[in-house]
Amino acid sequence: MITYKDAGVDIEAGEEMVNRIKPLVRTTFTRGVLTDIGAFGAFFQPDFTGLTNPVLVSSVDGVGTKLKVAFLMDRHDTVGQDLVNHCVNDIAVCGARPLFFLDYFATGELSQDVAFEVIKGFASACKENNCALIGGETAEMPDMYRKGEYDLAGTIVGVVDRDSIVDGKSIEAGDVLIGIPSSGLHTNGYSLARKILFNTCDVFDRPAELNGQSIGETLLAVHKPYLALIQALLTSETGVRGLSHVTGGGIEGNTRRILPAGLTTDVDYSTWVRHPIFNLIQTTGNVPESDMRKTFNLGIGLIIVARAADTDRICTVCENSGEKPVIVGRIGTSESHRG
Repeated sequence: MITYKDAGVDIEAGEEMVNRIKPLVRTTFTRGVLTDIGAFGAFFQPDFTGLTNPVLVSSVDGVGTKLKVAFLMDRHDTVGQDLVNHCVNDIAVCGARPLFFLDYFATGELSQDVAFEVIKGFASACKENNCALIGGETAEMPDMYRKGEYDLAGTIVGVVDRDSIVDGKSIEAGDVLIGIPSSGLHTNGYSLARKILFNTCDVFDRPAELNGQSIGETLLAVHKPYLALIQALLTSETGVRGLSHVTGGGIEGNTRRILPAGLTTDVDYSTWVRHPIFNLIQTTGNVPESDMRKTFNLGIGLIIVARAADTDRICTVCENSGEKPVIVGRIGTSESHRG
């Protein structure tokens, strides 16, 4: 006789896991949450008070091979935060505020302690971003993943008034690019970073360039959340014309996504000091500068596009929010860029 547990799936452990995380997840519940976790569907009643024409905005993402670093470090409380913050940032740059988040956690053999740490990260970031963790899926799939490994995906749903959508349509040539620092790699470029660094270094090594931090600690720095800053900028009516979350594709690749036809970015990469992890990657792997710019955020995680006349006001709001804004370039025309 062979049971489901013999095949590698422990239903009882999964049920125990749900019961274990319920108190944690409940700490994220906002007024709109109508059901506890564990139901077939998650119910949320949004409050659209103050919105004339509400539009739902959604995004789904993962954290890529940053998970490999978490496995090597045996540290699992940060990647959940990464996932939530990445997803929230993606809708925040559209002008939206998050309502709720759902997660997918897949593994070959469920470790309750590891899963709890990951979900604790989800809950922490959801509370920070004032959104509810209202549901998810824990999938135990033998033979799909190596022992001790797992994969993550998440979905965020938010809302914005249609007239308040930030889409970059008003951006013009001559507008200024204001950069906001990142905390490191965030959740992009890890395949290249790992290939270079772990070919000659150990995850626990502490190169002089990293000022006392290990390579693993530096690579696991939590993806920075920008929601509070973005909301402060938009509610202050500072004249923001566009917002770009700098992920895979770099500053130029992501900012181009919001530019009207005929415009391009002129970025001056000498205007800020890069986080030392990027220099370590580039020098260790002899990575071409062009590849660095396409792969990594290089220390700038958010781009704000605005008229030159609005720059001082925007920088003041950023500074009051604890950020150190830097002018990293301007918007140009495709013709002038080719010239």
